Amino acid sequence: MSLRIYGNRQIKTLPGQDTRPTSARVREAVFNIWQGEIAGCRWLDLCAGSGSMGAEALSRQASVVVGIEQSSRACAIIQQNWQQVQNENQEFQVLRGDVLQRLKNLSGKQFDKIYFDPPYASGLYQPVLEAIADYQLLDSSGEIAVEHSPQNWTSPVIPAWEICREKLYGNTALTFYRIRE
Repeated sequence: MSLRIYGNRQIKTLPGQDTRPTSARVREAVFNIWQGEIAGCRWLDLCAGSGSMGAEALSRQASVVVGIEQSSRACAIIQQNWQQVQNENQEFQVLRGDVLQRLKNLSGKQFDKIYFDPPYASGLYQPVLEAIADYQLLDSSGEIAVEHSPQNWTSPVIPAWEICREKLYGNTALTFYRIRE
């Protein structure tokens, strides 16, 4: 399977529902919201799936893109997709493994934009957001977009953060966080 990203580029996806690519509508919305803030940014893609969000960030000139994905098959697809869209001035890294364990390895690094799209019923929302806060992975002027189902959603509370916007796109919702000023 494949899907199209910015610049009419085609990237691969895994067959089946093991990795649920973010819909074109939601991808476009995120990049419209963050328009003008992607070029040169440091992007973290959590539960990266096919890597479509990271590929979009690379194609829009993010300087660094890091993705974390548990599936080795998905990591191979992400690697191919990101190599295809990367230019010589960009860096990317694909980390395979448990998102909470891999976040620990990123301690000391900071990201301007973080996209977090776990399996909706995984129970990962609160612990992953707490880990991002504990390891100070979000730049002081950065934002996190959390993709989730609008049903049965309770926004995780992170004391140092605030919700800056919430959006609904059919069966997909996004909650954006930033560090409190």
